[in-house]
Amino acid sequence: MDNKKIIKVYSSPACPYCLALKKFLKKYNFEFEDIDVSKDKKYIDELMEKSGQMGVPVIEINGEIIVGFDREKICKILGIKE
Repeated sequence: MDNKKIIKVYSSPACPYCLALKKFLKKYNFEFEDIDVSKDKKYIDELMEKSGQMGVPVIEINGEIIVGFDREKICKILGIKE
C-alpha cells in the first residue's frame, strides 16, 4: 500500500455504521479526514453535492464516492485482503 490514498469520511456521532467504518479504517492503519456533518450545514451540502445522499456514512477515496459502509468495495479500492 505504497500509493497514498486521500480518504474522507462523512459521518455523525450518533451513527453506528460511521463508528464501524472508522474503526475498520483504523484497524488497517489508514489515515482519514473525519467530517462530522452534524457540526456544520456546509458539510451536509458538500455531502449532497458529492453523493446525492443525506445519509451517512459516505466515504470518499481519491475522489471516488461510496455510500454506506460497503466493506467489499472499500477493501477492493484500498487493497485490503481480509
